[in-house]
Amino acid sequence: MLAKDLRIAVGRLARRIRQLYTNGADDDVSFSELAVLARLDREGALTSARLAALERVTAQAIGTILGGLHRRGLVARDPDPEDGRRVISSITGKGQAALVSRDLVITERLAAAVDTLTPEERERLAAALPILAVLADRL
Repeated sequence: MLAKDLRIAVGRLARRIRQLYTNGADDDVSFSELAVLARLDREGALTSARLAALERVTAQAIGTILGGLHRRGLVARDPDPEDGRRVISSITGKGQAALVSRDLVITERLAAAVDTLTPEERERLAAALPILAVLADRL
């Protein structure tokens, strides 16, 4: 069954990437924290409610993640200029540096693995990427 085979293959790849993100790092940034940093880096400052919705986690979980990131100087928390009762979080320079160094290591490891594929396998992989993105959006 295609769906089951896809789940197994993508699950294995996701677990391996997650391991690479969290193993051998100089800092104590968890995979969930890295996901939040990446989201803030891509989308700019966000409220915790919006972050929770985008990351598909609870408000309590996002609050815990943001609290830890803020204590370590990886995110800044400021009043929302449109509504002073709300707080918006944004990635700091220190947070961007942590994200970039981690992304570089993972991208290099993935590139090395992709380089072991045949040219035909690389073409098939490239052709599948847009479809995988559509599937991710539809889940």
